[in-house]
Amino acid sequence: MKAIFSVKQIPRLDWSSTTPVNFRPKFKTLVYLNIGLLLIGLGESLIITSGAGVSPWTVLAQGISGITDWSIGFSIMMVSFAILFLWIPLAQKPGIGTVLNALVIAIMIDFSLTFLPYPEIPLWQVAQAAFGVLIVGIASGIYLTANLGAGPRDGLMTGLQEATNIPIAYIRIAIEVTVVAFGWYLGGVVGFGTLLFAFGVGPCVAIGILLVRKLL
Repeated sequence: MKAIFSVKQIPRLDWSSTTPVNFRPKFKTLVYLNIGLLLIGLGESLIITSGAGVSPWTVLAQGISGITDWSIGFSIMMVSFAILFLWIPLAQKPGIGTVLNALVIAIMIDFSLTFLPYPEIPLWQVAQAAFGVLIVGIASGIYLTANLGAGPRDGLMTGLQEATNIPIAYIRIAIEVTVVAFGWYLGGVVGFGTLLFAFGVGPCVAIGILLVRKLL
């Protein structure tokens, strides 16, 4: 447990790009990037189909949608753009991975929703949501090692970690809890799965980084 809450940096491995702005990355780098993104999409789908609650950022989008009459999808897009502006003072750089983050995850979610179970028993709903959070976290640890640019939320996480030197797990928990609280205040719907994500995804990202270090 101590090791999980002590992880501070994304490791640089033999397939890691030297810079996020790399338009000719190694094939191996792209493989690890897309494996991670596909697994994130699967994890997000498991959370959606669990019926135990949506992710904190969807709660925020629900709240924004309720006060602006924007659609959930458009609200999510606007939130993502706003986060990218926060990258500027944090000196975060977008790359191929930033673009693929949106495309690959969305495609995987659409593809997998039709094949996954939709449990009706509360215990199974919570178990499926927890498994989805675990997959999202571990997969984040995989794709971030490619160093080809993070998604908006992950870039915010790594930027704040670099600025504060606080372990990744704590940074991500602080971000997700803040987002879900603000989203709930605006009228978004919070479920048990939402809280699982808020408090669990940060430690799971750290677990993913530790696993990548030791196994790959």
